[in-house]
Amino acid sequence: GKGRRDHAVRDLRLPDKHLTKEELAMAMKISTKYFWLGVLTMALGVFVLFNAVIASAAIVTVTGMFLLLGGALQIALGFWTEGRGNRILTWCLGALTLFLGWSFLANPLAGIISLSTFLLILLAASGIVQILFAFRVKGTRFFWPLLLAGSVSVVLAIIVLSSPVATLVLLGTLLGIQMLCSGASLTMMGMFFKEARQ
Repeated sequence: GKGRRDHAVRDLRLPDKHLTKEELAMAMKISTKYFWLGVLTMALGVFVLFNAVIASAAIVTVTGMFLLLGGALQIALGFWTEGRGNRILTWCLGALTLFLGWSFLANPLAGIISLSTFLLILLAASGIVQILFAFRVKGTRFFWPLLLAGSVSVVLAIIVLSSPVATLVLLGTLLGIQMLCSGASLTMMGMFFKEARQ
């Protein structure tokens, strides 16, 4: 009830009695940083959403660089791997990783389509698993939510896979949405800390 909420708020503010002015000022400065960092992150998220294809290409480029680095490390690790068979397997995996990284950097468009298709396949697979599990708990209150969630995942995957434009903007859109959510969380944390210290 209201009494419990008031008590919780008082508990949050009790530590202020033991803080010096310098510590309070530092706490306010941190809360302000959280707030403006959140605002900046949300602004960047909006920018990414309006430039989703460019953002998708950037994601593929960064992924390609990491794959190149990982492939090179695997090949180097192969020299210290014991056993001829293990050494050859490590080198082959490293060469494959290097090839994937090079292909992403050499042809970002194909990389966008490949990564997006992979994510959509995972989305469809998770939806199918949810649907199958829903029928296992048929007759319980979990049936319809699981069936609905699984159906939405499968339908979304099919729709996006059938639309080349949607496939191109998928990665950038996901990044933009994630940045908006993270920015909103940081902003709310900043506001919470500021109110708790007043």
